[in-house]
Amino acid sequence: MLTLDFLCPLPNGLHARPAWALKEQCSAWQSDIRFINHRLNTHADAKSSLALVSTGTLFNDSCSLQISGNDAEAARRALESYLQHHFIDSDSELPAAASPTAHPLPRSLSRLHPHLLTGNILATGIGCGDITLWRSDSLDRYRTLPASPEDMTRLEYGLAELADNLNQQLRLLGGESKTILSAHLSLIQDDEFASNIRRIMRDEKQGLAAAIVDNMESICEKLRASSSDYLRERASDIRDISERLLHIVWPQYRNQEVLRLSRPSILVADDLTPSQFLSLDLSQLKGMILEKTGPTSHTLILARAASVPVLNGLSVADLSALEHTPAILDGQCGVLVLEPNEAVRGYYALARELADQRIACQTRDAAQTAFSRDGQRLEVGANIGSALEAPAAFSHGAEGIGLFRSEMLYMDRSAPPDEQEQFETYQQALLAAGDKPVIFRTMDIGGDKPLSYLNIPQEENPFLGYRAVRIYPEFAGLFRTQLRAILRAGAVGQARLMIPMVHSLDQILWVKNELQQVKAELQAEGARFAASLPLGIMVEVPSVCYIIDHFCDEVDFFSVGSNDMTQYLYAVDRNNPRVSPLYNPVTPSFLRMLRQIVTVAHRHGKWVGICGELGGETRYLPLLLGLELDELSMSGPRIPAVKSQLRQLDSRACRALADKACDCRSPEEIETLLRTFTPEEDARPLLAVENILFVDKPYRKEQVIQLLCGNLAVNGRTAHPLELEEDIWQREEIVTTGVGFGVAIPHTKSAWIRHSSISLARLPAQIDWESEMGDVELVIMLTLGEHEGINHVKVFSQLARKLVNKTFRQSLLAATDPEALHQLLNAELSL
Repeated sequence: MLTLDFLCPLPNGLHARPAWALKEQCSAWQSDIRFINHRLNTHADAKSSLALVSTGTLFNDSCSLQISGNDAEAARRALESYLQHHFIDSDSELPAAASPTAHPLPRSLSRLHPHLLTGNILATGIGCGDITLWRSDSLDRYRTLPASPEDMTRLEYGLAELADNLNQQLRLLGGESKTILSAHLSLIQDDEFASNIRRIMRDEKQGLAAAIVDNMESICEKLRASSSDYLRERASDIRDISERLLHIVWPQYRNQEVLRLSRPSILVADDLTPSQFLSLDLSQLKGMILEKTGPTSHTLILARAASVPVLNGLSVADLSALEHTPAILDGQCGVLVLEPNEAVRGYYALARELADQRIACQTRDAAQTAFSRDGQRLEVGANIGSALEAPAAFSHGAEGIGLFRSEMLYMDRSAPPDEQEQFETYQQALLAAGDKPVIFRTMDIGGDKPLSYLNIPQEENPFLGYRAVRIYPEFAGLFRTQLRAILRAGAVGQARLMIPMVHSLDQILWVKNELQQVKAELQAEGARFAASLPLGIMVEVPSVCYIIDHFCDEVDFFSVGSNDMTQYLYAVDRNNPRVSPLYNPVTPSFLRMLRQIVTVAHRHGKWVGICGELGGETRYLPLLLGLELDELSMSGPRIPAVKSQLRQLDSRACRALADKACDCRSPEEIETLLRTFTPEEDARPLLAVENILFVDKPYRKEQVIQLLCGNLAVNGRTAHPLELEEDIWQREEIVTTGVGFGVAIPHTKSAWIRHSSISLARLPAQIDWESEMGDVELVIMLTLGEHEGINHVKVFSQLARKLVNKTFRQSLLAATDPEALHQLLNAELSL
């Protein structure tokens, strides 16, 4: 027997995905392989992902693999390489983002004295509805079901049906939902899951239902004993698949009322499983209070993706007496507002209205074509892994799909997708794109993305091994099937083809020959297909940059894969903690290489993009614009910020910056250069029509200040409306801002304002301003930047003096629209 000792490198511990990956590696060998966690003295069959998860293994735990059998030595060498270099890659679940920090209750809300319960924010947002209790489906009834000779058949039927249900959901869902359900599918396909249930039935003389429940509780007990929050919360996933299995085999025992929401609801529960959440009517789900859910819960990930606010830290028992009570869940301040009165409802109605306006402005701006301040075009696209992600990418402002990772279709399954499945997927993406381009990267599989059905042997260094275009000749049938699907789908849109990991002209010529043969086949069959299919390559192998001119004769475009290119250029394994600090795409050598690629490609009339993580880094955008790249592709949510920043940049200044960066001697010098680079923002006038509001609702003083600060955020003059509002209220406490004549002038000099502004609110009737100077019907709010040269007290005084003039005052109050008010103030004030 051979022993392989190692420390667990997984930051999140041994959860479902890395357990599945390790099981796949071990299952390739005939030898018996046992996994041992020495900290907990837990043992598992290393060919069972469920058994591996149950060991409770955490980051840096001392572990061993014990290998015995005819191929033990070969298995030990291969597994040692995998554990050292690639095991960490399987920890695809990133640590949950830090839970949002609750914002202090704004004065415009606290002054209304709402009835509050305080919780902890897990997902932000605001939701209004009736408190609705989730009544958990008790599993006790299943324990009483007697054993039956049909139990084995029922188990096989239930597992097959559950796998089919999950596969159907996977075809319909995308993003986080798909990732989570893929993990669930891998758990039920693990032999250990079914064999444990059979063992309980046999050894403990249990019926199938009781065995499923006992198996679930046994696994959950081990997970809950873990000191890792992440692993403890995986118990919810085990319960999820176990409950679904019970419901499939005995649907008549399922609580039929559990999943129905008939009105806008704030759902209160101990916890929800992912499938329970996905079964809810999200149009009626306005918020959730989940007492036992933590920040790494899969259900929480789904809630965030669906923009459902979530709190914990509130007891289900305490809230049970409040069922059907109207409430507002505030995921910004971390409170549950009970039985809100008219004033509190008014605050939240305005808060939602302002939030919707901000989102609409961001969406509108993101929809604009991407240009620099001086008119330099830079196309901004999205990276996606499934067709279901395309609509969201375009809603973020994507001008095309710069990278469709087609390999995601091939993963987490026992056989490759057929032509029809691929055709439907690619066509769906192209239909969502309309007249925008979609670049399909052909399957980047093999190597670091092993697939069991290809039977490619384990490699010492898969990143540099048999993968991507290198495997296409051996699996030519698989490649041709993909080409056929892309060509057929391309008949309805602007499809482009991109080949990964190219390093030689021969590879391009081989691909072009295959493409011609497939076109000839489709033509002979009378099938519709794309008349033209632009062909590009991923630039990932450093040697390519020296022969770009040769490639320009054969391809239409280039896309730099900055992630792989960086590690190949520096000979750095980015997942090796001892050398990962050397992994840095912003160095003189990398920037010079980019400049070389762009210069030569442009000389030959070809365009160049970037589709790695570098493309979405806003702090490096000035360099990328300066290097004259034609396209950047990134994750969808990053697009609005990139487009917004691009509009502030001057391409000529960025070209000078890029030239200086290429002449720097170190990454540190480049970072210093970037820190001192301050693009000029377009100056905004102190007084603008966009900040003059004619209000048609009977607002209180609190709402007026909330409205004016929120409107500045809508118009991009502050990113922190609540903090700005607090500065206004602090001034209100010091001195009255009512100046008489029906006018108030709240004012502040604040660090939270980006563009100094005068805002006005013309009210439909006088309101109480809590001032000895009387009620108010016109509010003029002055907000100046902390370093603004204008003295806000002087502007305040100038306004107050002008108001003494009866004619000016009457003209102000007589104005009937924002333009008239703007014209009057501009003519009378020295701003």
